[in-house]
Amino acid sequence: MFVTMRWVIIIFFFCTELYAVPPAHVVLVLGDSISSAYGIAPQKGWVALARQHAISENIQWINASVSGETTAGGLERLPALLKLHSPTLVIIELGANDGLRGYSIEHMRRNLAHMIELIKKASAQPILLGMKIPPNYGKRYANHFHNSYQLLAKRYDIPWHPFFLAEVIQRPHWMQADGIHPNTQAQAQLLDHVLSLLIPVLKN
Repeated sequence: MFVTMRWVIIIFFFCTELYAVPPAHVVLVLGDSISSAYGIAPQKGWVALARQHAISENIQWINASVSGETTAGGLERLPALLKLHSPTLVIIELGANDGLRGYSIEHMRRNLAHMIELIKKASAQPILLGMKIPPNYGKRYANHFHNSYQLLAKRYDIPWHPFFLAEVIQRPHWMQADGIHPNTQAQAQLLDHVLSLLIPVLKN
C-alpha cells in the first residue's frame, strides 16, 4: 500500500508540472532606481503593485531594474535577460542616469535604439518610458535628452510615455527627501502610467 501511494504522489506531481499552464505574458522591466523601488520596501514599488493588479492574473513580472543603471549597462545586460526569461513585453525605463551625469545624448539614444532592436528581434514588444532632467547642463541639453524618447518611439513605432514621473514630481509629498526618487505614495501613479500603455498592447 505504501509503495502504491508513493507512486500515486509521484505521478500526481509529474502531471501537475507537465500540464501546468504557463503565463500568457512575461513582462520584463529593465529600469533604474525608479523601478527598483530605491529607498522604499521592494513590496511597495510599482512593479510589486503590478503583480497584485487584476490584469496580472496571467502575467509574470520580472523586475531586472538596478539602481544607478545607465543605458549602456542596460544594453550590456539585455541579451542575457532576453535569453533567460523569453519575455513577450519589455518595459525600458532608462536614461535618467545618463542625463544626470551629462553623458552624450547621441550615445544614450544609440543604446536605447539597440535595446529596442534586440527586443524586437527576440519577438517581444518594447515599451519605452520617457524621462526629463533638470537643466543642470543647459536647456538645450535637457530638451535634446527628452526629445530622444519621442524620436525613438516614432522611429520604431512603439508605445511610450513622455514622462514617467508626470503628476508625481510636482507633488513634493510624493517624493523622497532627495527630491529625485518617488516614495510609496507615488507608486500607484507610476503603475497607472505603465498600465495606460500595457493594457492596449495586451488587448491587441
